[in-house]
Amino acid sequence: MPSEPTIEATRPGTLVHLPRPTPEPAALEDPRLSDVDEWGRSEHMRELARRLYEPLYRYWFRAEWEGLEKIPTTGGALLVANHAGAIPSDAPVIMHGIESELHRPVYGLADHMFKAVPVVGTMWSRAGGVAAHPENAYRLLREQQQLALVFPEGTKGTGKVYTERYKLRRFGRGGFVEIAMRAGVPIIPIAVVGSEEAMPIVAKVSSLAKLIGVPYVPITANMLVLGPVGGLVPFPAKMRLQVLDPITFDVPADQDRYSKSRVMEEAEAIRVRLQDTLYEMLRRRRSVWFG
Repeated sequence: MPSEPTIEATRPGTLVHLPRPTPEPAALEDPRLSDVDEWGRSEHMRELARRLYEPLYRYWFRAEWEGLEKIPTTGGALLVANHAGAIPSDAPVIMHGIESELHRPVYGLADHMFKAVPVVGTMWSRAGGVAAHPENAYRLLREQQQLALVFPEGTKGTGKVYTERYKLRRFGRGGFVEIAMRAGVPIIPIAVVGSEEAMPIVAKVSSLAKLIGVPYVPITANMLVLGPVGGLVPFPAKMRLQVLDPITFDVPADQDRYSKSRVMEEAEAIRVRLQDTLYEMLRRRRSVWFG
């Protein structure tokens, strides 16, 4: 809005209209800019998590990668890995390793129940966790060209007892393959050895799990050795990770539907590749603790 004029006399009978000085606008304080993205991920929190987790990654699990260069430094890709342990160690190891070595964020897709838990859900989101829904995965991969990590075994993998270690469960209905086809991105399998021994389950309390509505309530070897604190402290099993060759699909992206039989065949082929790789890695392993 223009400023109102003032009137000032210079000599009798003469009026000169001079503009009134416009006051300086009040200085506006810059709003605090949040680094939380639409998924709830905070790079500040991820940086803090990386600093805190680095000693565990380097000196407790002593993680070693083979084929890390197969993960692209640009563009979307769906990372698929085996999953194990009452509190799985594989997810944070994979996310930390890729973010530290390749300097790319990784979004971990997991069951929605994590997001629903007060405080835990918020921290999980800040650390890069996203509810495992097809539309979420599609937007991350196709629209935002990010890396997304999924564990097709789900809780069937983490709920295995020790006698079933490294025997991969069925990869659901292959939904992860259909998402990769629709998003037009490669699937990159990652075989992980060590997470089965970090927090092995020796028994499960099925009645309690049903009562409180969770997939399983584990009794771990860590609890038997360390007492109640063992429920949170993993054993220092040596972690080895092998990245397999990317898998691409010769189908157009963004189709309304894809052949269900083709999707199931591709999912089973990926499961078999991971299973064979795990058996080969186990044959080469000299020790659970030293690799």
